[in-house]
Amino acid sequence: MLGIAAAVLFVIAFLINAADITTNDVFSAVNLMLVGLALLALHVAGIGVGRRPSRRR
Repeated sequence: MLGIAAAVLFVIAFLINAADITTNDVFSAVNLMLVGLALLALHVAGIGVGRRPSRRR
């Protein structure tokens, strides 16, 4: 799930950068890419994967 959120942030950052849209400092393309990298790192670390441990009978 966090990997999908990271991909969405990367696409938004790419569109901001490609269209040369001026935004404030909080929503700049670099900041969105850094947040996307942090989400991707959490996904690779196994946080937010969405798997639940199976029950043993």
